[in-house]
Amino acid sequence: MRTTDTASSINPANRDVEPLGTNIVDTDSARSVGPTRPEQSSRTVRSISPDVRGTADTKRVSHLDGADQRRGGRWGSKLASASVPWLLPLLFLALWQWAASSAIVSAQLLPTPMEVLSTLWELTSNGILAYHIGVSLQRAIIGFLIGGGIGFLFGVLSGRYLAFYRLFDTSIQMLRNIPHLALVPLVIIWLGIDEGAKIFLVSLGVMFPIYVNTYHGIRSVDPGVVEMAKVYGLRSGSLFRHIILPGALPSIFVGLRYALGVMWLTLIVAETIATDAGVGYLALNAREFMQTDIIILSIMLYAAFGKAADVIAKLLERKTLRWNAEQRT
Repeated sequence: MRTTDTASSINPANRDVEPLGTNIVDTDSARSVGPTRPEQSSRTVRSISPDVRGTADTKRVSHLDGADQRRGGRWGSKLASASVPWLLPLLFLALWQWAASSAIVSAQLLPTPMEVLSTLWELTSNGILAYHIGVSLQRAIIGFLIGGGIGFLFGVLSGRYLAFYRLFDTSIQMLRNIPHLALVPLVIIWLGIDEGAKIFLVSLGVMFPIYVNTYHGIRSVDPGVVEMAKVYGLRSGSLFRHIILPGALPSIFVGLRYALGVMWLTLIVAETIATDAGVGYLALNAREFMQTDIIILSIMLYAAFGKAADVIAKLLERKTLRWNAEQRT
């Protein structure tokens, strides 16, 4: 009974004691911090959220600004790298304009760039220039296709078959070392002065660079890769299409770009052979009347044709050889 009374006497006091941890006294600030209520927690989060969002927005804006700056820097570097190759041509035009306008050279011998530009506009307006350009392009394209096709075919056969190489390579190399422009008098006797003579000269000049570089490219393909492809069951046609030709393409494109330069050089000479149309004829006819503006315009047209052909070849090379590491740099 005493035990029961003692317990009952203690219980009322125990009811007044709150559980441990439900009320904490902060001795530093001398204030009571109670248990965190849900509405207090939400108010706290809401009071902090604007600052957090502001910080995140600031970081996002700074990140976008940095991306814009990097993008602008890339465009600036691309523009600078694209303009560098044109510095020398622009300097040449400035020197040309200065020399022609300062009477250092006679105006009859060296017209100003503006006079040449005026001649270009005049010949373009009356359709004369378009006609002569069309004739020259036709000769160049036909000659390139014939000579390039023959050079590619012989290069492939010599590179793949030893018997063909032994039979034809020595003769081709002997012909290659003869300047094809030295054959002009003989070509005129054989083929006359018609289109055949001009196309033959262009074809002959184009054939040898394509042949040499095609042969070199095929012989440079790794023999181990070829043997592995044969082990995996690739037949002759598939082997050439998937292994040999892709491996030889870098060298073939080198020959292609070189052949394009030879093509225009040969065409200039070929169009001086008793012709009545073409850019070369335009310059030859202007010589008779001392029209130096037309002569200079013809020279600049050949330069523009050569540059355009080289740009097209480079774009084709970059698109075809995307797998090549050298084309990605």
